[in-house]
Amino acid sequence: MFTNFLTTTPELFYGAIFLLSLILVIFSIPSIIHASLKYKLFDVSDLHRKSHAENISRLGGLSIVSSFTICTLLFSAFISFKEANFLIVSCIILAGLGLKDDVYGTNTSTKFLLQLIVASILVFFGDFRLTSLYGVLGINEINYVGGGIFSIILIIFLNNAFNLIDGIDGLAGTIGILASLTFGVCFAIMHQLPYAFIAFALAGAIAGFLKYNWFPAKIFMGDTGALIIGLTTAALAIKFIELNKFTGANKPAFYSAPAIAVSILIVPIFDSLRIFTVRILKKKSPFLGDRNHIHHRLEDLGFRPDKIVILTVILNCIAMFSTIILQHMGSFLLIILLIGICMIFNLLISRQLTKQSRLLSVNK
Repeated sequence: MFTNFLTTTPELFYGAIFLLSLILVIFSIPSIIHASLKYKLFDVSDLHRKSHAENISRLGGLSIVSSFTICTLLFSAFISFKEANFLIVSCIILAGLGLKDDVYGTNTSTKFLLQLIVASILVFFGDFRLTSLYGVLGINEINYVGGGIFSIILIIFLNNAFNLIDGIDGLAGTIGILASLTFGVCFAIMHQLPYAFIAFALAGAIAGFLKYNWFPAKIFMGDTGALIIGLTTAALAIKFIELNKFTGANKPAFYSAPAIAVSILIVPIFDSLRIFTVRILKKKSPFLGDRNHIHHRLEDLGFRPDKIVILTVILNCIAMFSTIILQHMGSFLLIILLIGICMIFNLLISRQLTKQSRLLSVNK
């Protein structure tokens, strides 16, 4: 009976899991804020890289991972979706890592090792693994080992990419909810119920969190939240690409799936690649923090955090809609188009920063 209900009215199912996840977070965060005040678990203000002037808890990610885990386990039990177990195991391990880092700090080697273990669990046990690149960079089919290694690198990269954009109020959460909702809608169109409910469970959890994280923020998601969002969206991106693989037996619902997946996650991808490239060109460690992220550059132009979030969402939406509309062009050309859109956006920021710098020099 329940299976028939899911099949005939999946929209109610998606709405229910989104709403439940959202409610759990909304009601849990005040307790987390209270505990943080009581035990002084704060993000110590860093005026060089952060815009907030008060001590604010970094434990908001606990509510995201708890709500997402509860909803995923609950609804996966109804449809006997075993792959969700591997995703949940990975999330719990990563949440433990993030929590320790948020409270006490963690060295880089430990963080990398645990992220490697988590990514390996997803790839080799959960089967979240790419088998083709659709001709991007001249690569089509990938063997088991090569596809596994590439998928692990991709998951670790996206883990840290979301962590890197979590620098101002509401940014990582808004991009996370945009990505998860978009994947949810895509999987719903594809009639892929299990992956759609994972995406909507994550979207609901982030939506509840944004109530407290929007400018001015009352709580931050910390590494715990950012790593979970990065991990889950990476897993969804891989499944989206694989389920739209064009074979004789499978006609994809979306063409150029790799390019569409990149467009959905374009903000963390572009910001991370750009920041790593700039640091390497300056002969600095790519993992050394600075104020050269896109959101920092927009802050330097005088934009408030909420306006910065809106601008980056506009960039993300332009990239997504352009790619979906032009999906028949092929992934390689579309990825070049995405690079072009991002470079234009970055160029406009650079020009404004140069003008601002010249005006300051003249005034002096």
